[in-house]
Amino acid sequence: MTSLFRGIEDLFVNYLFAPLDYLRFMDSWWAANALNWILAIIGFSGFIYWMLQLKAYNDNNEEDKTVTSHSYL
Repeated sequence: MTSLFRGIEDLFVNYLFAPLDYLRFMDSWWAANALNWILAIIGFSGFIYWMLQLKAYNDNNEEDKTVTSHSYL
């Protein structure tokens, strides 16, 4: 089992996360965190899109908003 976990470690450390090691040793803070800024912008854009879709759905009054409870209450 240890060889399986060492293989997983080798895959992630030496191959998948290798490009991120280059970003760690850059002199510019802005350039090193460009990936974080890009992901934050994508996430914020997705959040805005989702909220606009929810607002459009809510404005169409398609949801049944009657107040009901379970029969056992």
